[in-house]
Amino acid sequence: MTSIEAGNDPRPAMVPGANWFCGLLLALCLKPLSAAEPLRLALSMTPLSLPIFVADRQGFFADEGLRLQLQEVVGGHRALQLLQEGKADLATVSEAVVMFNSFGPPQFALLASFVSSSNDSKLVLGPNTKITQVKDLKGRRIGTVMGTSSHYMLDTSLLASGVDPKAVQIIHLQPEAMADLLKTGEVDAVAIWEPLPFKLLQAVPGSSILPTTGSYRLSFNLIAAKSLLGARDDELEKVLRALDRAARFIAAQPAMAQKLLRERLKLDQAFVDWIWNDTHYRISLDQWLLSSLEAESRWARQGGHAKDYVKGTSAPNYLDLIYAKPLRKALPSGVGLIE
Repeated sequence: MTSIEAGNDPRPAMVPGANWFCGLLLALCLKPLSAAEPLRLALSMTPLSLPIFVADRQGFFADEGLRLQLQEVVGGHRALQLLQEGKADLATVSEAVVMFNSFGPPQFALLASFVSSSNDSKLVLGPNTKITQVKDLKGRRIGTVMGTSSHYMLDTSLLASGVDPKAVQIIHLQPEAMADLLKTGEVDAVAIWEPLPFKLLQAVPGSSILPTTGSYRLSFNLIAAKSLLGARDDELEKVLRALDRAARFIAAQPAMAQKLLRERLKLDQAFVDWIWNDTHYRISLDQWLLSSLEAESRWARQGGHAKDYVKGTSAPNYLDLIYAKPLRKALPSGVGLIE
Protein backbone atom coordinates (compact mmCIF):
# COMPACT_ATOMS: atom_id res chain seq x y z
CA MET A 1 0.00 0.00 0.00
CA THR A 2 1.13 3.49 -0.73
CA SER A 3 1.00 6.27 1.84
CA ILE A 4 -2.23 7.43 0.18
CA GLU A 5 -4.83 4.76 0.77
CA ALA A 6 -7.32 3.99 -1.95
CA GLY A 7 -10.48 5.96 -1.32
CA ASN A 8 -8.70 8.40 0.96
CA ASP A 9 -6.76 10.37 -1.70
CA PRO A 10 -6.87 14.03 -0.55
CA ARG A 11 -6.36 15.31 -4.12
CA PRO A 12 -9.55 16.61 -5.81
CA ALA A 13 -11.12 14.27 -8.28
CA MET A 14 -10.50 15.22 -11.95
CA VAL A 15 -13.54 16.53 -13.79
CA PRO A 16 -14.16 14.53 -16.98
CA GLY A 17 -12.44 16.27 -19.90
CA ALA A 18 -10.20 18.32 -17.59
CA ASN A 19 -7.03 16.72 -18.95
CA TRP A 20 -8.03 17.77 -22.48
CA PHE A 21 -8.88 21.32 -21.33
CA CYS A 22 -5.60 21.73 -19.45
CA GLY A 23 -3.68 20.49 -22.45
CA LEU A 24 -5.45 23.00 -24.71
CA LEU A 25 -4.80 25.83 -22.28
CA LEU A 26 -1.11 24.91 -22.11
CA ALA A 27 -0.87 24.77 -25.90
CA LEU A 28 -2.44 28.21 -26.22
CA CYS A 29 -0.05 29.65 -23.70
CA LEU A 30 2.94 28.17 -25.50
CA LYS A 31 1.72 29.10 -29.01
CA PRO A 32 3.99 31.79 -30.57
CA LEU A 33 2.47 35.22 -30.83
CA SER A 34 1.03 35.90 -34.27
CA ALA A 35 2.97 38.22 -36.55
CA ALA A 36 2.15 41.88 -36.40
CA GLU A 37 -0.66 43.06 -38.62
CA PRO A 38 0.41 44.21 -42.11
CA LEU A 39 1.36 47.86 -42.33
CA ARG A 40 -1.26 49.84 -44.23
CA LEU A 41 0.34 52.39 -46.55
CA ALA A 42 -1.87 55.14 -48.03
CA LEU A 43 -0.21 55.81 -51.37
CA SER A 44 -0.71 58.89 -53.56
CA MET A 45 -0.85 57.88 -57.23
CA THR A 46 1.80 60.23 -58.56
CA PRO A 47 5.19 59.77 -60.23
CA LEU A 48 6.67 60.88 -56.91
CA SER A 49 5.62 57.50 -55.48
CA LEU A 50 7.84 55.58 -57.92
CA PRO A 51 10.21 54.20 -55.22
CA ILE A 52 7.22 52.55 -53.55
CA PHE A 53 5.96 51.20 -56.89
CA VAL A 54 9.44 49.75 -57.53
CA ALA A 55 9.89 48.27 -54.05
CA ASP A 56 6.48 46.63 -54.32
CA ARG A 57 6.89 45.23 -57.85
CA GLN A 58 10.53 44.14 -57.49
CA GLY A 59 9.85 42.40 -54.18
CA PHE A 60 12.08 44.63 -52.07
CA PHE A 61 9.46 44.87 -49.30
CA ALA A 62 9.00 41.09 -49.35
CA ASP A 63 12.79 40.59 -49.21
CA GLU A 64 12.74 42.50 -45.91
CA GLY A 65 10.03 40.20 -44.57
CA LEU A 66 7.44 42.96 -44.69
CA ARG A 67 3.73 42.70 -45.36
CA LEU A 68 2.27 45.92 -46.72
CA GLN A 69 -1.25 46.76 -47.80
CA LEU A 70 -1.15 49.58 -50.36
CA GLN A 71 -4.17 51.90 -50.41
CA GLU A 72 -4.17 54.01 -53.57
CA VAL A 73 -5.53 57.58 -53.41
CA VAL A 74 -5.35 60.78 -55.48
CA GLY A 75 -3.31 63.28 -53.48
CA GLY A 76 -1.25 63.30 -50.31
CA HIS A 77 -4.02 65.21 -48.52
CA ARG A 78 -6.24 62.13 -48.89
CA ALA A 79 -3.43 59.80 -47.82
CA LEU A 80 -2.98 61.83 -44.65
CA GLN A 81 -6.73 61.79 -44.04
CA LEU A 82 -6.72 57.98 -44.05
CA LEU A 83 -3.88 57.99 -41.52
CA GLN A 84 -5.67 60.51 -39.29
CA GLU A 85 -8.84 58.40 -39.42
CA GLY A 86 -6.91 55.33 -38.28
CA LYS A 87 -7.36 53.60 -41.64
CA ALA A 88 -3.64 53.71 -42.55
CA ASP A 89 -0.37 53.38 -40.64
CA LEU A 90 1.87 55.09 -43.21
CA ALA A 91 1.21 57.75 -45.83
CA THR A 92 2.98 59.58 -48.64
CA VAL A 93 2.68 63.38 -48.47
CA SER A 94 4.42 66.54 -49.63
CA GLU A 95 6.22 68.66 -47.06
CA ALA A 96 3.51 71.29 -47.60
CA VAL A 97 0.83 68.86 -46.39
CA VAL A 98 3.03 68.11 -43.37
CA MET A 99 3.32 71.84 -42.67
CA PHE A 100 -0.40 72.59 -43.09
CA ASN A 101 -1.23 69.83 -40.58
CA SER A 102 1.46 70.66 -38.02
CA PHE A 103 -0.33 73.40 -36.09
CA GLY A 104 -2.80 71.23 -34.21
CA PRO A 105 -1.41 68.31 -32.17
CA PRO A 106 -0.06 66.16 -35.06
CA GLN A 107 -0.94 62.47 -35.05
CA PHE A 108 2.03 61.56 -37.22
CA ALA A 109 5.81 61.75 -37.49
CA LEU A 110 7.98 62.34 -40.55
CA LEU A 111 10.29 59.38 -41.26
CA ALA A 112 12.10 60.42 -44.46
CA SER A 113 11.92 62.20 -47.79
CA PHE A 114 12.27 59.91 -50.78
CA VAL A 115 11.99 62.28 -53.76
CA SER A 116 12.21 65.95 -54.66
CA SER A 117 10.94 67.87 -57.69
CA SER A 118 11.35 71.42 -58.89
CA ASN A 119 8.39 71.25 -61.29
CA ASP A 120 5.75 68.85 -59.96
CA SER A 121 2.89 71.35 -59.47
CA LYS A 122 1.92 73.42 -62.50
CA LEU A 123 -0.53 76.13 -63.52
CA VAL A 124 -2.86 74.89 -66.27
CA LEU A 125 -4.76 77.56 -68.22
CA GLY A 126 -8.19 77.02 -69.68
CA PRO A 127 -8.82 77.75 -73.39
CA ASN A 128 -9.22 81.33 -74.63
CA THR A 129 -8.09 83.00 -71.39
CA LYS A 130 -5.57 85.31 -73.12
CA ILE A 131 -3.28 84.87 -70.11
CA THR A 132 0.40 84.92 -71.05
CA GLN A 133 2.16 85.57 -67.73
CA VAL A 134 1.48 85.16 -64.02
CA LYS A 135 0.71 88.88 -63.68
CA ASP A 136 -2.33 88.34 -65.92
CA LEU A 137 -3.91 86.16 -63.22
CA LYS A 138 -4.89 89.25 -61.24
CA GLY A 139 -8.68 89.27 -60.86
CA ARG A 140 -9.01 85.76 -62.32
CA ARG A 141 -10.54 82.59 -60.85
CA ILE A 142 -8.01 79.87 -60.06
CA GLY A 143 -8.83 76.42 -58.70
CA THR A 144 -6.52 74.43 -56.45
CA VAL A 145 -6.63 71.93 -53.61
CA MET A 146 -6.20 74.10 -50.54
CA GLY A 147 -3.70 72.95 -47.94
CA THR A 148 -1.44 71.16 -50.42
CA SER A 149 1.82 71.71 -52.31
CA SER A 150 -0.12 73.14 -55.28
CA HIS A 151 -1.74 75.76 -53.06
CA TYR A 152 1.69 76.80 -51.79
CA MET A 153 3.15 76.86 -55.32
CA LEU A 154 0.28 79.04 -56.56
CA ASP A 155 0.57 81.56 -53.75
CA THR A 156 4.35 81.89 -53.92
CA SER A 157 4.28 82.17 -57.73
CA LEU A 158 1.81 85.04 -57.46
CA LEU A 159 3.96 86.79 -54.86
CA ALA A 160 7.12 86.29 -56.93
CA SER A 161 5.38 88.02 -59.85
CA GLY A 162 4.20 90.95 -57.77
CA VAL A 163 0.56 89.82 -57.57
CA ASP A 164 -1.18 89.98 -54.20
CA PRO A 165 -2.88 86.59 -53.75
CA LYS A 166 -5.88 88.46 -52.34
CA ALA A 167 -6.32 90.03 -55.79
CA VAL A 168 -7.03 86.56 -57.20
CA GLN A 169 -10.15 84.49 -56.56
CA ILE A 170 -8.76 81.17 -55.35
CA ILE A 171 -11.35 78.40 -55.38
CA HIS A 172 -10.96 75.15 -53.44
CA LEU A 173 -11.40 72.25 -55.89
CA GLN A 174 -10.77 68.53 -55.81
CA PRO A 175 -8.71 67.18 -58.73
CA GLU A 176 -11.61 65.31 -60.30
CA ALA A 177 -13.60 68.53 -60.90
CA MET A 178 -10.88 70.52 -62.64
CA ALA A 179 -11.25 69.38 -66.27
CA ASP A 180 -14.95 70.18 -66.47
CA LEU A 181 -14.56 73.61 -64.87
CA LEU A 182 -11.70 74.50 -67.22
CA LYS A 183 -13.80 73.44 -70.22
CA THR A 184 -16.79 75.55 -69.17
CA GLY A 185 -14.68 78.55 -68.19
CA GLU A 186 -15.90 78.52 -64.59
CA VAL A 187 -12.23 78.78 -63.63
CA ASP A 188 -9.52 80.43 -65.72
CA ALA A 189 -6.72 78.22 -64.44
CA VAL A 190 -5.93 75.47 -61.98
CA ALA A 191 -2.83 74.74 -59.90
CA ILE A 192 -2.32 71.01 -59.48
CA TRP A 193 0.34 68.31 -59.21
CA GLU A 194 1.37 65.67 -61.73
CA PRO A 195 0.06 63.63 -63.45
CA LEU A 196 -3.01 65.91 -63.47
CA PRO A 197 -1.48 68.73 -65.60
CA PHE A 198 -0.49 66.21 -68.28
CA LYS A 199 -3.98 64.67 -68.23
CA LEU A 200 -5.69 68.08 -68.33
CA LEU A 201 -3.79 69.07 -71.46
CA GLN A 202 -5.20 65.95 -73.11
CA ALA A 203 -8.73 66.32 -71.74
CA VAL A 204 -9.26 70.06 -72.29
CA PRO A 205 -8.67 71.21 -75.88
CA GLY A 206 -6.90 74.56 -76.01
CA SER A 207 -5.50 74.32 -72.47
CA SER A 208 -1.85 75.14 -71.82
CA ILE A 209 0.81 75.38 -69.12
CA LEU A 210 1.62 78.84 -67.73
CA PRO A 211 5.33 79.14 -66.84
CA THR A 212 5.87 80.32 -63.26
CA THR A 213 8.64 82.48 -61.83
CA GLY A 214 8.73 80.84 -58.40
CA SER A 215 11.50 78.54 -57.22
CA TYR A 216 9.46 76.06 -55.19
CA ARG A 217 11.19 72.71 -54.71
CA LEU A 218 8.84 70.04 -53.42
CA SER A 219 9.79 67.04 -51.31
CA PHE A 220 7.67 63.92 -51.05
CA ASN A 221 7.82 62.13 -47.74
CA LEU A 222 6.89 59.05 -45.77
CA ILE A 223 5.04 59.69 -42.53
CA ALA A 224 3.91 57.24 -39.85
CA ALA A 225 1.17 57.24 -37.24
CA LYS A 226 2.64 58.06 -33.84
CA SER A 227 1.29 54.77 -32.47
CA LEU A 228 3.94 52.94 -34.53
CA LEU A 229 6.91 54.78 -33.08
CA GLY A 230 9.02 52.58 -30.85
CA ALA A 231 6.61 49.64 -31.07
CA ARG A 232 7.31 48.86 -34.74
CA ASP A 233 10.63 50.57 -35.39
CA ASP A 234 12.12 47.39 -36.87
CA GLU A 235 9.46 47.38 -39.59
CA LEU A 236 9.88 51.10 -40.25
CA GLU A 237 13.61 50.52 -40.68
CA LYS A 238 12.89 47.74 -43.17
CA VAL A 239 10.50 49.95 -45.15
CA LEU A 240 13.19 52.62 -45.47
CA ARG A 241 15.83 50.07 -46.42
CA ALA A 242 13.55 48.78 -49.19
CA LEU A 243 12.92 52.34 -50.43
CA ASP A 244 16.65 53.06 -50.52
CA ARG A 245 17.14 49.93 -52.59
CA ALA A 246 14.35 51.12 -54.91
CA ALA A 247 15.96 54.57 -55.32
CA ARG A 248 19.23 52.90 -56.31
CA PHE A 249 17.34 50.66 -58.75
CA ILE A 250 15.78 53.73 -60.41
CA ALA A 251 19.21 55.29 -60.85
CA ALA A 252 20.81 52.11 -62.17
CA GLN A 253 17.97 50.89 -64.40
CA PRO A 254 15.95 53.94 -65.51
CA ALA A 255 14.38 52.17 -68.51
CA MET A 256 12.89 49.46 -66.29
CA ALA A 257 11.80 52.05 -63.72
CA GLN A 258 10.10 54.12 -66.44
CA LYS A 259 8.29 51.05 -67.76
CA LEU A 260 6.99 50.30 -64.28
CA LEU A 261 5.87 53.93 -63.86
CA ARG A 262 3.98 53.84 -67.16
CA GLU A 263 2.21 50.65 -66.17
CA ARG A 264 1.35 51.75 -62.63
CA LEU A 265 -0.09 55.15 -63.64
CA LYS A 266 -1.53 53.86 -66.94
CA LEU A 267 0.22 56.61 -68.90
CA ASP A 268 2.55 56.59 -71.89
CA GLN A 269 6.21 57.36 -72.46
CA ALA A 270 5.36 60.94 -73.42
CA PHE A 271 4.29 61.52 -69.82
CA VAL A 272 7.46 59.93 -68.43
CA ASP A 273 9.58 62.16 -70.68
CA TRP A 274 7.47 65.12 -69.48
CA ILE A 275 8.43 64.70 -65.81
CA TRP A 276 11.59 62.57 -65.67
CA ASN A 277 14.32 65.21 -65.58
CA ASP A 278 12.51 67.24 -62.89
CA THR A 279 12.33 64.36 -60.40
CA HIS A 280 15.15 63.16 -58.14
CA TYR A 281 14.84 60.01 -56.02
CA ARG A 282 16.88 59.83 -52.82
CA ILE A 283 16.10 58.70 -49.26
CA SER A 284 17.08 61.41 -46.78
CA LEU A 285 16.37 63.63 -43.81
CA ASP A 286 18.35 66.80 -44.37
CA GLN A 287 18.54 70.40 -43.27
CA TRP A 288 16.92 71.61 -46.49
CA LEU A 289 13.70 69.79 -45.55
CA LEU A 290 13.69 71.41 -42.11
CA SER A 291 14.35 74.87 -43.59
CA SER A 292 11.53 74.38 -46.11
CA LEU A 293 9.04 73.46 -43.41
CA GLU A 294 10.01 76.50 -41.34
CA ALA A 295 9.77 78.89 -44.33
CA GLU A 296 6.39 77.48 -45.38
CA SER A 297 5.17 77.72 -41.80
CA ARG A 298 6.00 81.45 -41.71
CA TRP A 299 4.16 81.94 -45.01
CA ALA A 300 1.10 80.05 -43.73
CA ARG A 301 0.93 82.00 -40.46
CA GLN A 302 1.44 85.39 -42.08
CA GLY A 303 -1.09 84.67 -44.82
CA GLY A 304 -3.73 83.20 -42.53
CA HIS A 305 -3.52 79.73 -44.12
CA ALA A 306 -2.81 77.79 -40.93
CA LYS A 307 -6.30 76.91 -39.73
CA ASP A 308 -5.21 75.53 -36.33
CA TYR A 309 -2.67 78.24 -35.60
CA VAL A 310 -3.46 80.58 -32.70
CA LYS A 311 -2.06 84.01 -33.45
CA GLY A 312 0.76 84.98 -31.13
CA THR A 313 1.71 81.41 -30.21
CA SER A 314 5.03 79.92 -31.18
CA ALA A 315 5.51 78.07 -34.45
CA PRO A 316 5.86 74.29 -34.45
CA ASN A 317 9.33 72.90 -33.79
CA TYR A 318 9.74 70.67 -36.82
CA LEU A 319 12.62 68.76 -35.27
CA ASP A 320 10.03 67.42 -32.82
CA LEU A 321 7.93 66.23 -35.76
CA ILE A 322 10.79 64.27 -37.34
CA TYR A 323 11.47 60.71 -36.17
CA ALA A 324 14.96 59.92 -37.47
CA LYS A 325 15.72 56.74 -35.49
CA PRO A 326 14.64 54.20 -38.17
CA LEU A 327 16.53 56.02 -40.96
CA ARG A 328 19.65 56.35 -38.81
CA LYS A 329 19.69 52.54 -38.56
CA ALA A 330 18.63 51.81 -42.14
CA LEU A 331 20.78 54.43 -43.89
CA PRO A 332 22.97 56.50 -41.53
CA SER A 333 24.39 58.55 -44.43
CA GLY A 334 20.87 59.72 -45.30
CA VAL A 335 20.48 61.78 -42.11
CA GLY A 336 22.00 65.26 -42.38
CA LEU A 337 20.00 67.17 -39.78
CA ILE A 338 21.67 69.71 -37.52
CA GLU A 339 20.21 68.97 -34.09
